[in-house]
Amino acid sequence: MVRANGAVSLRELARVVQTSEVTVRRDVRALEAEGLLDRRHGGAVLPGGFSREPGYPQKTHLAAAEKSAIADLAAGLVEEGDAIVVGAGTTTQELARRLARVPGLTVVTNSLLVAQALAHANRVEVVMTGGTLRGSNYALVGSGAEQSLAGLRVTKAFISGSGLTAERGLSTANMLSASVDRALVQSANEVIVLADHTKLGADSMFQTVATDGITRLVTDEHTAAEDPTARELDALADCGVQISVAALGLSAETSTVHPQPSSAVPRRPVPPAGLAPGSPLPGQRRPAPHGTLPVAPRLAERIR
Repeated sequence: MVRANGAVSLRELARVVQTSEVTVRRDVRALEAEGLLDRRHGGAVLPGGFSREPGYPQKTHLAAAEKSAIADLAAGLVEEGDAIVVGAGTTTQELARRLARVPGLTVVTNSLLVAQALAHANRVEVVMTGGTLRGSNYALVGSGAEQSLAGLRVTKAFISGSGLTAERGLSTANMLSASVDRALVQSANEVIVLADHTKLGADSMFQTVATDGITRLVTDEHTAAEDPTARELDALADCGVQISVAALGLSAETSTVHPQPSSAVPRRPVPPAGLAPGSPLPGQRRPAPHGTLPVAPRLAERIR
């Protein structure tokens, strides 16, 4: 599977072979000892130091549930009337499918897949860059794409990549893709990276965005207190990156661990007479304590 896809997550391996992640992790460790693959946080990649970029068909099956949860959460960061840029990738494609319901939205993209997802959205304007088509990920790249972004100013940029580390930031395996992504983020006030846990701690050849240029990371909940991925999140947070964790199987409203920027503050129900403020209404369960998602203790403390 690693040879076919370039990378694979432990969760996906466990699902395919119908066993536990603990068993899969032990087998991956044995394969690494034989030099057949390199372990990464939450997964494995081909040996050689830098992860290579799998093709689009392989990407669609890699960490699919995690990408869906990340897209749900990221969509909540977009407000009515926003002008945003969305880069190429399967995670950003998932995001685009959810943006079709945001009225008055303007989306600038170099991705044919993002544009296709928004093609029938009545109240969303899609602006595509120029450039040369890169067939492996259906993205427009090259000088034409970069020149069409010159002078552009938008509120937010949503991009993905092949790897993300606190030391180096976001990176990708293709030089042309990295160059266009840099042009995309230069046009935005906020840079939001969408990266599932298989990309945390991984590094690739071409840097896209340095860590100090990333405003927020939206990732999935695959973190435990002693997991290297959790330590990577702590390091990113220490660098000033806001961390939002999407819980699998939950709605975006209950998945976020950071307040989402919004001009409108939701009104809370007023409890009936005799109930103390903050008490649950009749028929409601008391909400779980804030910050109880399975993330590193330092990160949980930070997001409170």
